[in-house]
Amino acid sequence: MANHKSAKTRIVHNNKRAQINGARRSRVRTFVKAVLALIAANDKEGATVAFKKAECEMMRAAQKGVFHKNTASRTISRLAQKIKAL
Repeated sequence: MANHKSAKTRIVHNNKRAQINGARRSRVRTFVKAVLALIAANDKEGATVAFKKAECEMMRAAQKGVFHKNTASRTISRLAQKIKAL
């Protein structure tokens, strides 16, 4: 257990950030799954609309430090390729 006041404060802060980051990561995964579901259903128009939302969420998460920028870019690129192949 933390002995200093600042260490106790960091524990509280880190737990709060972990919850926020976890929620943001979950939100991104939900958007990506929605795109993949529409791709599996061969719905190009729906997948394109969902892709725009997923791209926005993914880049926001990367900007906030939840995902690495390259990871976000790679995921977006792969989704775009799948949509283009429809």
